[in-house]
Amino acid sequence: MGQILGLHTVIYGVTDIAEAKAWYTQVLEQDPYFDSECYVGFRIGQCELGLNPDARSAISRADGVIAYWAVADMAAQVERLGAMGARQHSDVVDVGEGVLMASFLDPYGNIFGLIEHPQVKPEVSEQ
Repeated sequence: MGQILGLHTVIYGVTDIAEAKAWYTQVLEQDPYFDSECYVGFRIGQCELGLNPDARSAISRADGVIAYWAVADMAAQVERLGAMGARQHSDVVDVGEGVLMASFLDPYGNIFGLIEHPQVKPEVSEQ
């Protein structure tokens, strides 16, 4: 099984979370599954679209959207990516319910996000 389990979450930084929630509720034609003043989450198929007002303070508009790839062991991946030349972009943060998030700059300057979500179990592929 590979180290990266699949795309899990894409987070858009927003300046007005209430306005963004209303807009994305209309665009996606569904209510968010998670709704707070610091994060709004929509489930789209097997992925999540998140709206985060704090993301604008962590990234600039030039950085754009961060896609978060699911991993089973955040600590192991932090060590692995560091050994591969990636620089930490944001610290590992527990955003609640044991969900860990972090981001890295790859050697080419791209932001590469990781998320460890205890409720998401890796799929075992048969070969």
